[in-house]
Amino acid sequence: MLVSACLAGAPCRYNARSKASDEVTDLVRRGGAVAVCPEVVGGLGVPRRPAEIVGGDGDDVLDGRARVVDDCGNDVTDAFLSGAERALDLARRAGAKTAVLTDRSPSCGSREIYDGTFGGTRRPGIGVTAALLARHGIEVRSDSG
Repeated sequence: MLVSACLAGAPCRYNARSKASDEVTDLVRRGGAVAVCPEVVGGLGVPRRPAEIVGGDGDDVLDGRARVVDDCGNDVTDAFLSGAERALDLARRAGAKTAVLTDRSPSCGSREIYDGTFGGTRRPGIGVTAALLARHGIEVRSDSG
């Protein structure tokens, strides 16, 4: 199984915090899951500016129809694409069939993401990494059930 590193206790979210889940942390400790933060392995630092997908969702980013930008207007799409590719590679090497990812993230969201306006509005959609994993047959689940 592949899991978002922030769920395993790593303080790698944009605000340098985790979203630790005791269950996920224990699973990683026991060797039942591999943790990754696609944004960090894609080259973004911690902390970093908040980013949202503008013009679609993760599938649209993969297809070149949407971009990922931070709240200052900087295009960070390439880092998100690189991180998604590295997460997929890690999932393949681990033999992961399932991924439990942090919802609402522009990388890991599996059911909803923010709408690209930085106003806190959520909408149905999938993040870049979640979309790439799903395209390659990995079942993507939300951390929120």
